[in-house]
Amino acid sequence: MSLANEPVIEDGIDYWNTQPASYDGVLGGFGTGSLPRIDALGSRLFLLHQFPELSRVPSAIRPLHPDPIYSDRRTRALDVGAGVGRVTADVLLHLVDDVVLLEPVGQFVQEALARAKATTKGNELPIVQHERHLWKGLADQTKSVIFIQGTLQSFDPLNPHRAHFLDRVGYQPPRPTDEIRTGFDVIWCQWCLGHLSDSDLVAFFRRSHGALRDKEKGRSLIVVKENLCVDLSDGKPQTVFDEQDSSLTRHVLSTSDLAWKELFKEAGLTLVDQQTQEGLPEGLYEVKMYVTSPKIPIETYETNKYTGMLYDERLSD
Repeated sequence: MSLANEPVIEDGIDYWNTQPASYDGVLGGFGTGSLPRIDALGSRLFLLHQFPELSRVPSAIRPLHPDPIYSDRRTRALDVGAGVGRVTADVLLHLVDDVVLLEPVGQFVQEALARAKATTKGNELPIVQHERHLWKGLADQTKSVIFIQGTLQSFDPLNPHRAHFLDRVGYQPPRPTDEIRTGFDVIWCQWCLGHLSDSDLVAFFRRSHGALRDKEKGRSLIVVKENLCVDLSDGKPQTVFDEQDSSLTRHVLSTSDLAWKELFKEAGLTLVDQQTQEGLPEGLYEVKMYVTSPKIPIETYETNKYTGMLYDERLSD
């Protein structure tokens, strides 16, 4: 899919550096209303529906006999384009043990780190009163967050040497080297992928593919939660370029979402499920959640990028 415009990394970072390092700043002025809570609850429920083993309490969601592998090891998630850590704090730390937080904007990632550290000291940060400050599991060191500054264009989840490590807060493993190249159970991408061109996005998806655990079981997932713009009248994929923050919004008809699904297919990902986020304020773009899981060896991309595209056509109905 050819684009008339493509995002520029530096322009995007420059724009976000002008925004407040708060929920209101990263959410375009919607951080003090109902949006953060509704969005977080929708994300948690969507992820639990796909990955019920992450349920921390006995419930109808939690399997009666969960795979013992999830009792014997710590679960890990990657939160990319994480801003001030909203998704990490309000979604992922409620479900997984360890999170790696990646954010390119310096003031945002430093604010996220400050919030996490304040939690471990039992302090309340003097920020907007509508925002939550408790990062679950950090004070008692049962959970952890690793803070990394870097861009998605150059980030490799298994080999993050091009990104800048800032700190780890919370649980400290007895042998940190044991976590090297162990991969992730969940890679969460929300409201950030528009800053990548199609080619950069497909490359990031492929690198993420290689960083997922248990690919043979299909139990490790990439979640994409993004805005969808108005479709073209002829039903073809459309890309809208935002000159202000140098980002893209991809969408077509809500019944097919071809723009995103074509990118998933090109990256060799299977679309497992999709759901529209309900309850958001009027006047916003439609927001949709996709969950993808790889089913083919990463080596197949080197010979034929279209080999083994396993998108389930039933999901387009």
